[in-house]
Amino acid sequence: MIADSPTLTLTPLLTTAVLEPAPLPLLGRPHARRLREIYRSAGWPCQDMVEVELLAGQMLERVASPAGHVTLRVTDAGIAWLAATLAVNRSALSAHEALVGQVACEMVRSGRITWRGLSLRAQLPAAEGQDKVRWCMVRPDVFSIRNTTVETYVEPIVHEIKVKRSDLLGDLRRPDKRTAYLDLGGECWYVLGCDAKGRPIGTVDEVPAQCGVMFMENGRLVVGRSAPRRSRQSLPLGVWMALAKATPVSGLSEGVQGLLGDCDLAD
Repeated sequence: MIADSPTLTLTPLLTTAVLEPAPLPLLGRPHARRLREIYRSAGWPCQDMVEVELLAGQMLERVASPAGHVTLRVTDAGIAWLAATLAVNRSALSAHEALVGQVACEMVRSGRITWRGLSLRAQLPAAEGQDKVRWCMVRPDVFSIRNTTVETYVEPIVHEIKVKRSDLLGDLRRPDKRTAYLDLGGECWYVLGCDAKGRPIGTVDEVPAQCGVMFMENGRLVVGRSAPRRSRQSLPLGVWMALAKATPVSGLSEGVQGLLGDCDLAD
């Protein structure tokens, strides 16, 4: 009689670990900018970390040509994400333009000549270790002067409008831009919009003391801190030339507008 063979229990020497997928990277403005660039181009890879994160997030995919060259193509998920960011940007732009228009109208109602989106050349102090002054181009959201024929009475004012906190913080980290605005205007104001919960996107203490601060409250502009007035004799010739070439914001007083409304345009 043959005894039964002993049963062998095999214990694996190595245990295969189950790896959980890594969390998808958080995508921001640099990723959206790169995705737009790739969508508009031939898709040649840059092989940097932004590209790696877009690939990991399945916003991009590799495409190999018959010759063996690898290019990048925006996936359907990437196109959907670009469309979503475009909608957000348009919403922010609409809010910004609406507040710019409101500030410009307030300046016109107060009797000032007002411009939007001017490109002006401003002077900056010399850099450390250098003697020559610097020049830069800036685009204040609203620029206005008094309606006067006396050059020394123009009292230029710059209004910079912010509706997103990230834009405000980025702007506050650029002292040269603020210095340029102060060079152009006797006063410089930051006008701060509200977030989705109706709260101001910044506080008075966050804005440098040489600038004034306004807030939006219940659809009206409220002064949080007045801007110090800086006296200046006149505007530079380059600024006068830019104003002469640009079209100011049109506006009429309510009384005049009412009279025009009563007129019969057919006569």
